[in-house]
Amino acid sequence: MKHKPSTRAIRTQTRKTAQKEHSTPLFLTSSFTYDSAEDMAAAFASDSPEVNIYSRFSNPSVDEFINKIAALEGAEDGVATGTGMAAIFGTFMTFLSQGDHILSASAVFGSTHTILSKYLPKWGIEYSYFDMNRPETIESLVKKNTKLLYLETPSNPGLDIIDLEQVSGICKKHGILFVVDNCFATPAVQQPIRFGADLVLHSATKFIDGQGRVLGGVVVGRKELIHPIYLFIRNTGPSLSPFNAWVLSKSLETLFVRMDRHASSALYIAEKLQGHEKISWVKYPWLASHPQHAIAKKQMSNGGGIVTLELKGGINSGRKFLNALQMISMTNNLGDSRTIASHPASTTHSKLTEAERAAVGITPGLIRVSVGLEDPADILDDLLGALDKA
Repeated sequence: MKHKPSTRAIRTQTRKTAQKEHSTPLFLTSSFTYDSAEDMAAAFASDSPEVNIYSRFSNPSVDEFINKIAALEGAEDGVATGTGMAAIFGTFMTFLSQGDHILSASAVFGSTHTILSKYLPKWGIEYSYFDMNRPETIESLVKKNTKLLYLETPSNPGLDIIDLEQVSGICKKHGILFVVDNCFATPAVQQPIRFGADLVLHSATKFIDGQGRVLGGVVVGRKELIHPIYLFIRNTGPSLSPFNAWVLSKSLETLFVRMDRHASSALYIAEKLQGHEKISWVKYPWLASHPQHAIAKKQMSNGGGIVTLELKGGINSGRKFLNALQMISMTNNLGDSRTIASHPASTTHSKLTEAERAAVGITPGLIRVSVGLEDPADILDDLLGALDKA
């Protein structure tokens, strides 16, 4: 029987132990034992994660989390990492070598920009950026040494969306590996592999955990692509801890319910804030005013849990707005059960120059709201109250 994705998120579990537990236990162990010296030698002769040797290599708690994400994304296999940035860096370092070129969307998370612009060039790896809002220019930026194309959709924090099938066609034509960060949507809302992505990665710290408790990352895709990433992670060490994996696996059991609530509340708030006298614009994928609204409807099952808005008055209004919030949290996370407001220009993207921020739509008055699970009327009241004082 083939179950629906929301059911698989709940019913994909590690095989029961002799205790016949209903809820999967936490396998909090650093290593595993063998029945004989021959078994131990055979285990070390293999580089397969299916043989448990050491929890930096594989662990039943981590395996369950990977298996769930792979099932939800429609992937064959996966590898989990200690953070989302470890998933991104591990993927880049697995497939890029000296003399290679990576083509990335310009609208990426600040730390990803730092890896591309500061660290990869140290090892002789070139990078170029393309504009998510001008996909027709992508192919002209492809070089003979382009090995990988990377993007986020929706992007952080601008909520830019791109047609994955269109980008996949370009990548297939030129033999380029297509990697998509699906953090903002989650597999409950969007499955990029369905639209031609080769690899999909997540910062599981965000919506996948959903309560701001643990760090984690994951990459999924075809087995032949995942295995070299697994070997890189296994040997360099940024593995996901069994405890964090156990928490994240439990979180996936409520992912679909949570994303439905995040999205319905986010749409309600976006609609209510449109036209407010102190706001220049509101951006949300499910609003008809979003530039890529039609693409969002094609690729996503709802608009996700992030709303962005531009305050009139720039950075000073932004700070007054944040300081006037009563309930909503100010923190540099997102995807939490608690609503969060942040100011990307002075936090997550502060290392970019003003010109670089402007190029990806991060204006001085941009506020990113990660809509939580509180009553949407209470979230809206807090936002409106802060706007009165901005």
